[in-house]
Amino acid sequence: MSAAGAPAMVDPPVVIQGGMGVGISGWRLARAVARTGQLGVVSGVALDVLLARRLQHGDDDGHIRRALAHFPVPAVAQRVLDRYFMPDGIPDDQPFRPVPRIGLRNRRHQEELAVVANFVEVFLAKEGHDGPVGVNYLEKMQLATPAAMYGAMLAGVDYVLMGAGLPTEIPQLLDTLSVHAPARLSVTVHGAAPGETHHVALDPPDLLGEVPGVLRRPRLLAIVSSATLAIYLARDPATRPEGFVLEGPVAGGHSARPRGPLTLNADGEPVYGPRDRLDLEKVAKLGLPFWLAGGQTGPERLAEARAAGAAGVQVGTAFALCRESGLDPVLRLRMLRDAAHDALVVRNDARASPTGFPFKLVHLSGTVADADVYADRPRNCDLGYLRTPYRRANGAVGYRCPAEPVDQYVRKGGSVEETTGSHCLCNGLVATIGLGQRRPDGYTEPQLVTLGQDLAFLTQLTRPGDDYSAADVVAYLLGEVRC
Repeated sequence: MSAAGAPAMVDPPVVIQGGMGVGISGWRLARAVARTGQLGVVSGVALDVLLARRLQHGDDDGHIRRALAHFPVPAVAQRVLDRYFMPDGIPDDQPFRPVPRIGLRNRRHQEELAVVANFVEVFLAKEGHDGPVGVNYLEKMQLATPAAMYGAMLAGVDYVLMGAGLPTEIPQLLDTLSVHAPARLSVTVHGAAPGETHHVALDPPDLLGEVPGVLRRPRLLAIVSSATLAIYLARDPATRPEGFVLEGPVAGGHSARPRGPLTLNADGEPVYGPRDRLDLEKVAKLGLPFWLAGGQTGPERLAEARAAGAAGVQVGTAFALCRESGLDPVLRLRMLRDAAHDALVVRNDARASPTGFPFKLVHLSGTVADADVYADRPRNCDLGYLRTPYRRANGAVGYRCPAEPVDQYVRKGGSVEETTGSHCLCNGLVATIGLGQRRPDGYTEPQLVTLGQDLAFLTQLTRPGDDYSAADVVAYLLGEVRC
């Protein structure tokens, strides 16, 4: 056992499939990759709302109900089913039933839903094969982490990947949850008084009423953007992960801010310089396996990574555009056609994300990257995964998001400037997999799409009018001949 409690990594995967977006890296994609022997990864973001909406759609293929039947405490799974399942499917003109927003003090049914949803996604990804499966979480979403992670562990997840922050407390959290002990995770509260601490807690025995035997602890891979961060995490056994994913700025989704003063190019994108380059030699000296991410799609990139000491590469965009991706199929094929004509534009928007970090947006008409669609969308924050906890004047904790109505955000102590250009990633990303909310007035949430900025691989991976699978991506990366 390693210092953090996970088994030593004997034969690490060469290819890691990125844990992308909300539902893009769903169980079908992760299972397809894992079946090749490489690491398939499900996105752990917002799985509670995805499960609730899929059940309201009627679960036509029965996959969710089959997974629920394997949940170790049937009564908990049944309560989730009773609350959200609609056998005949929700009418087209009816809004989805809301899912409670996460907070410091979550209600029991919210915790149950989060645990069950993560169990279901990982269970389905692992079903029918013995390949490795991981789950990807955002450190920024601290409020959601304990319940989500526990659900994935109940399903036997092999790896946990975490970025968008430093997962310093995650090794201990994994150790604690593996024995079903009460766990807590620190939560950053903006404006907290000196010495004031906040945390979110999960008590598995209290939540489930009964617990199975000791769980196998998954390995933790920390997603970082510099050698400095890797060194910081590796220096202490309490914070040391089992490996690292080193992510460059062209990768999809969020990017680290450039070091030094922020400079924008003519398209409004952050400019990265020499200080942002990854020092692979320093990371290699840590003695932990690492993978390179961001613009790594190709056998020559994999060879270069391994020559530099990496175990392999993490690839996202190529998998996001494959057949097993959770992307709306019409939208996915549209992007493949645009890319074939060199007309697919991906920009790293410095203001789009409520987190304040640069975020890649695919510029497609009809999506919220379209200025007219963005202007017409009513500002709404009813999912709230990226809300920031803040200290109110009376000492209580409130929640705010730059993508919520401007007057509400300002009333909560935010500035008007922070709201300019801010997109509701939560609703937009959920809409991108076909589960967008339908408002009572008939308004339907528009889609929001993110990809990496390196699309050169498509000329090698696809042929004119061709579609491709997750297995094709793995074969291409490993230099194998496609059938």
